[in-house]
Amino acid sequence: MKTKHPLGCAAINKKGWILANRFLLLRRFVQLMILSAFLLGPLAGIWIIQGNLSASLLLGVVPFTDPFILGQSMLSGHLPQFQAVLGMLIVVLFYALVGGRVFCSWVCPVNLLTDAAAWCRRKLNFRKESVISNQWRYWILAMVMILPLFTGVMSWELVNPVSAFNRGLFFGMGLGWILFLMIFLFDLLAVENGWCGHLCPMGAFYSLINCISLIKVSAVKRDKCTDCLDCFAVCPEPEILKDPVHGGKHAIGPLITGLTCTNCGRCVDVCGENVFEITTVFSGKTSTVQKVEK
Repeated sequence: MKTKHPLGCAAINKKGWILANRFLLLRRFVQLMILSAFLLGPLAGIWIIQGNLSASLLLGVVPFTDPFILGQSMLSGHLPQFQAVLGMLIVVLFYALVGGRVFCSWVCPVNLLTDAAAWCRRKLNFRKESVISNQWRYWILAMVMILPLFTGVMSWELVNPVSAFNRGLFFGMGLGWILFLMIFLFDLLAVENGWCGHLCPMGAFYSLINCISLIKVSAVKRDKCTDCLDCFAVCPEPEILKDPVHGGKHAIGPLITGLTCTNCGRCVDVCGENVFEITTVFSGKTSTVQKVEK
């Protein structure tokens, strides 16, 4: 997919560089703050949060438990403690509000790697159709959740890059660097948005929470769309934009309701016409002008 001008050029000219990258900058800030909060304890003795992204304790009081990890643990035959269940409910409630795949774009450390690969692809013009279905992640998710039932082992956690990153922070990356390099090269050379958009079962799990999330992105001013395709070029899940932006036959309005939306805000950033905005499911699902389906 090619744009008619340098990517984001119109947005930068109209809004300035900072506003044309504000959600990207905010995501990097949030990711850096989360990483710093985990490291301040062991490095400086300032224990804001103890643990890691799998299970942690905020200020020694509020528990957080990754429901994806806890689900695997329970299926492998381990009975969770009350604190772990409470932490899971808190996390699920939070992502039910802001969107499940917010984890993927605002929290997950692997996002830094896959975003870098996507940026390199655009700069090198390595753009081509995906050779594998993006539904593979759901099949892998099913396998990940079924295996513990028969093996009693959380098999996925042996290769989960998020867990590998957590271990690497405190014990050294070791062979984890090879795993991260493989993901980067896969996204760069093989499949566009390959890991997060096609294979990652963790992202697939969190996408299921999106069916009840309240925060959404909306193409509320889609009548102003100039078909520059910048939003499609930066979106990690571009297929979810077609109907909301163009008013296709499957569209129920400008609201982007696709389960795989990460609420990353990049479509908001790069659009020079301010077609998109972050809103809620209560904001309405119709726009003033419906575009004819392309």
